[in-house]
Amino acid sequence: MLAAGPNGIELDRTVFYPLGGGQAGDTGTLLRADGARIPITDTRKGETPERVLHVPAPGSPLPEPGEAVRLELDWDRRYRLMRLHTALHLLSCVIVAPVTGGNIVPEKARLDFDIDLSLLDAARIERETNALIASAVATETSWITDAELEAQPELVKTMSVQPPRGAGRVRLLRIPGIDLQPCGGTHVADIAEIGAIRVLKIRSEGRRNKRVEIALSGSG
Repeated sequence: MLAAGPNGIELDRTVFYPLGGGQAGDTGTLLRADGARIPITDTRKGETPERVLHVPAPGSPLPEPGEAVRLELDWDRRYRLMRLHTALHLLSCVIVAPVTGGNIVPEKARLDFDIDLSLLDAARIERETNALIASAVATETSWITDAELEAQPELVKTMSVQPPRGAGRVRLLRIPGIDLQPCGGTHVADIAEIGAIRVLKIRSEGRRNKRVEIALSGSG
């Protein structure tokens, strides 16, 4: 453990994903050597991208600097986020329009598009997205340089969130034959893991924001 304060606990390494890119931060438990458990209610980025803050439940005792601790990730919650995040990549292929925003929480996810509302049909979107999921394609991760990304601006679908630059390279998520775009989020290894999705609602959020909200089939 490197440091602990009112904003969170910083470790030298972590399996927790911090809030970013529209995806909620991970939760779980920090285990001390004496068996004490510290609930982690959120995970956020620190002062630099490499620093991650694990936010403890209010009133929790904080570990000491240098203390060895172990993390237990709330895997069921994370896996739902992974499935929904990957589903949004497919949604952005079914709805061919600039993406103006997005959000992913365990219960649901959404993308906003710069498109005419009349062009968004829930039944078609649900059917075509589920057809892509059923194709059971393995996802791949690769990296390109900042300069290579600058030379291929068409890779960036999101108008509201730009890929982080400055580190020298950018992470890409590839779904062969379906999608390729910069993304630092968490995803499933094979899109079949998503399972069926359903469209919860479609509505206008302004002149350039038409929102499509989805959930995993069988969830609320």
